[in-house]
Amino acid sequence: MFKRGDIHLAKLYPSKGHEVGKNRPVLILQTDLLNEVEHTTVIILPLSTILVENSYPLRFRISSRNNLEEISEILCDQIRAIDINRIHTKPIASLTKQELLEVEQRVQIILDFS
Repeated sequence: MFKRGDIHLAKLYPSKGHEVGKNRPVLILQTDLLNEVEHTTVIILPLSTILVENSYPLRFRISSRNNLEEISEILCDQIRAIDINRIHTKPIASLTKQELLEVEQRVQIILDFS
């Protein structure tokens, strides 16, 4: 089972065009209501270690922690639903409540949600 705000490794290949690919950390964005019933897909945001300055609201930078070994940016404009079988089951890190709130605010801006 996955938990909203946790970061897992996931297989995002094959990718097309400007989609991020390869094995990389992803943030679980999907509600725990679906995570708890083991829904067959999960909504994620990929992370990147390529840091881009002045990228608000497209990215959110987080520090290294636990098994997330490098400073990374959450790609808030790369929202994807992927099959749960693409995700390694053990989380490597988690966001704080405040960090998750800031990611949610960026996603709201990108999707034009009030």
